[in-house]
Amino acid sequence: MHRRIFSIILLLCALSCVASAQRLSSPTAPKDPFKKQAYPWKQNITATIFWIGEKPTARNPTPNHASSWDTKWQINFGGFDNPNPAARTYGYRPRAFRPKQNPFYVALPYNDRIDWRRHKPEASKVIPWFRKYQPKPGKTVCKGRWLQIVHGRKVCYAQWEDCGPFHTDDYKYVFGSAKPKNSKNNAAGIDLSPAVRDFLGLKSGAKVHWRFIDFENVPKGAWSKYGTNNPFVNPAMDVDLIAKQRYMEYLRQQRDKAHGKNS
Repeated sequence: MHRRIFSIILLLCALSCVASAQRLSSPTAPKDPFKKQAYPWKQNITATIFWIGEKPTARNPTPNHASSWDTKWQINFGGFDNPNPAARTYGYRPRAFRPKQNPFYVALPYNDRIDWRRHKPEASKVIPWFRKYQPKPGKTVCKGRWLQIVHGRKVCYAQWEDCGPFHTDDYKYVFGSAKPKNSKNNAAGIDLSPAVRDFLGLKSGAKVHWRFIDFENVPKGAWSKYGTNNPFVNPAMDVDLIAKQRYMEYLRQQRDKAHGKNS
């Protein structure tokens, strides 16, 4: 509730600043983070299950002790995210320890980085929120992004924390209207964590619908309880709020420049 009230206050302030600076323009102007963004649904996508600490197999050759964006993913999570239902609690987390990161996580088949210093050339063009965040070279804008996932009558929310299944370059599917380019495991297009699996009550290979969603539209639930990477727990991870604060500062600077020229 406090987060939403604060966002409304920021919006009102932004509108006031925009009114003062509406005749100004700048070639480096950031994208307005207050504008609402609609994200299309990806429908009937095959979902497979993966977990932090998963060992490589013939069907999944990539070990999951590290992610595409975190070389110490298992350590930072707090341990092995055991998928065995007997090793999990009713809180949708591993029974053996309290997770340090959000147990509601997914993987999608795109990585916006080439390495720690460079983004992929198409990233700034295909990722809808790229300009809003103005990332430094090589800093991902995908990690931590929220998704809304639907299976049957159940709706779950989770954060994007790894890349896959099988591909890391399928931007036409992840951000466009194409079907997944992957043909393995019945053309799987999203990996779900054990927490998401249990909340939705599905098995690997089930069909889901999913779409991106801005954090301000994510309701509280089982996914809002754990994790230093979770903006419900750690407000410093609310990148949308940071973008709004940065945009407000930009508008103030433009207003001050205009007043300086007119004085």
